Amino acid sequence: MKLLGNQKVFRSGTAALMLILFVGCAAARAGQIPGFQLRVLSSRNDMVSGDSALIESRIRENIASKNVKVLLNGRDVTPAFHAGGTSGSLLGRVENLRVGENTLVIVSGHKSRARLELINHPITGPLFYGKQKTPFVCQTATAGLGEPLDNSCSAKTIVSYWYKTTTKMSSPEKMDARRWSDAWRSEFKPYDPAVPRPVDMAQTVTSSGEKVDYIVRKETGTINRAIYEISFLHKPGQPLPDPWNATPGWNGRLIYIFSYSCGVGYRQGLVVESSMDDHFLSHGYAVAASSLNSFGNDCDDVISAETAAMVKEHFIKQFGVPLHTIGWGGSGGSMQQYLIAQNYPGILNGILPDSSFPDTLTMVPPVVDCSLLDHAFKSGKSLWTDEQKAAVAGYASWGTCAAPSSSFMWGGIGLSPGFVAAGHCDIVFGKEVSPDAALPRESVYDPVKNPRGVRCDLFDNQINVWGRNPTTGFARRPLDNVGVQYGLAAFKAGSISAEQFLELNEKIGGYDADGNIIPERMIADSEALRIAYQTGRVNTGSGGLKSIPIVDIRGYNELLPDVHDRIRSFVIRARLLAANGRADNQIMLTLPPYGLSATEDPHSILNVQQGEALRLLDRWLTNMSNDHLQDDDLQKVIRNKPVELADACWTAAGEKIVEPQTFNAPGSCNALYPPHSDPRMVAGAPLTGDVLKCVLKPVDPKDYPQSLAGAQFLRLQAIFPQGVCDYSRPGIAQQRSLEPWRTY
Repeated sequence: MKLLGNQKVFRSGTAALMLILFVGCAAARAGQIPGFQLRVLSSRNDMVSGDSALIESRIRENIASKNVKVLLNGRDVTPAFHAGGTSGSLLGRVENLRVGENTLVIVSGHKSRARLELINHPITGPLFYGKQKTPFVCQTATAGLGEPLDNSCSAKTIVSYWYKTTTKMSSPEKMDARRWSDAWRSEFKPYDPAVPRPVDMAQTVTSSGEKVDYIVRKETGTINRAIYEISFLHKPGQPLPDPWNATPGWNGRLIYIFSYSCGVGYRQGLVVESSMDDHFLSHGYAVAASSLNSFGNDCDDVISAETAAMVKEHFIKQFGVPLHTIGWGGSGGSMQQYLIAQNYPGILNGILPDSSFPDTLTMVPPVVDCSLLDHAFKSGKSLWTDEQKAAVAGYASWGTCAAPSSSFMWGGIGLSPGFVAAGHCDIVFGKEVSPDAALPRESVYDPVKNPRGVRCDLFDNQINVWGRNPTTGFARRPLDNVGVQYGLAAFKAGSISAEQFLELNEKIGGYDADGNIIPERMIADSEALRIAYQTGRVNTGSGGLKSIPIVDIRGYNELLPDVHDRIRSFVIRARLLAANGRADNQIMLTLPPYGLSATEDPHSILNVQQGEALRLLDRWLTNMSNDHLQDDDLQKVIRNKPVELADACWTAAGEKIVEPQTFNAPGSCNALYPPHSDPRMVAGAPLTGDVLKCVLKPVDPKDYPQSLAGAQFLRLQAIFPQGVCDYSRPGIAQQRSLEPWRTY
């Protein structure tokens, strides 16, 4: 076997070992002979994409390399392999795989010594999602990539170079929350290597100590029908990093950005938060982002996971195995990180969610309950103050429920039941996006005019996961509020009267299949409940989450009002505790309130503390990669956590308070930033917030401290003829075990 000499090896064997979770143990499945090994470093062996794979080959030291060959489907690919990072390791980028099954073997003499089966998928996808969505609107032209090359919205890959200026440029337009992707333009100018070095070019020192000109290589193309970006420091004319060689600009780490919001997606979308991010690039990180990792384009965590896996695979094959990959993003971006880490372990090695929610599904009931509550308040005879409404809703104020700045995340839904309203495509395809991304009105579902049209609710958007209800033909739906006693805690506390409590629960109702409020309460599809838990649509704190470092950071903005409430961090911790008996792998950091301007100010407490959190999370993961003790993964996570990384909050003056974060416990952080609740928790649901459909128990007068008169109690029984929620027991079909790397 031909080996290249005098090469600067890029990645250590430790980094390769960290990829085992990602790629699976291919060697064991292949029945390899000791001393001979083949394994995929760029992906799982059954989920290769793009007709190529980065392979590690190992042979016994006493075997002459000239007598060893590597064959792909009988074709000699030995010349592709060169010296890897450890003794006996050879890395090869094998190409021209055929779609479907491929066989890779090490041959020594006349015998096959190791065998590996590869399953290759098209670069356009799907990888594990199953049937791709139709219709699907391409946006390559809007993204500057030209007209699509095929029906999969493919485009030519474009590489551009930029440099950071030493002077601040004026922004091309006033930016708002939906223009973050343009922010980098105020920091960077196009770089032309054919002209003398610009006098305003900045320099930077990476986290590995390399001082380099601040020149960024930005690659834009399409993978899995998404538009992707990959950026890192690199000077034209110098060699690019590859699986065998390092370059001064890249510090060996990859940050993957997951963007906010939650919208129904039948479009390619644009990259919302650009990979051209000074906070990351200036320290030498490589940065990846994609349009289908923005929940505003498509609130589908399975597609997000699939796209992240394929973009990361492409990165590894071209530039080498990162020491670790860190997830980054807030709001809807946090949902993606948690669910990808749980359900597809190995794509992300550590996560840094901001303004976090545990998942999409369990945030739907408390959000869409707002519309039901508002309808009930207006339908009855009782008069309600805003304080009483807030007591029932559980949020910091009724304003959070009525007109939340959660529109920042939920795509402008407010009280509109957009998650369940099948014809509300304009929530996503109206003013918020360019006209060429809009679905034609005639293709959108209408129960009378177009009953076979595209349904734009959350569940039909993810039809591959939920399947169809055989009766309605629509997606199965796990929404349920049977037995939920809305306002129970407010009634027990004396904040609302018995009459208000009873009338509220008489009037609350539910949603029909089209998102209309109806008098009857919602009944979950029993199969949908099973699917929700078994497929990991609920963040249970299990799967890959139990042994991955988590740094959860948020600003306390719920008094604005804002549905990005602090209790969600406690919800996630409660789920980790319930699943694993401990939550040492999660750190909670709470910052004072901040506005959008804080995201643009490098000296704001938000940016300073996010940067410090990233630095410490990076060290945490680096410590783990250097830890070669063989024991439980969670023990390795806990053992290597930096001592400086601990639960904390900051005052408005910037004072750091280090103390364990515990829901409703005494402490300075809870005094400064009291956590609130939501409609389901006010109704008695546990802090874990993971019961989709409750087990029922008979109505018992002993459960109500305030006396209910005889007629009132009979009225309560009439409201709940089947009984009320018994939250002391697990929910219907609730479970924590799940199958990782599930395909659809």
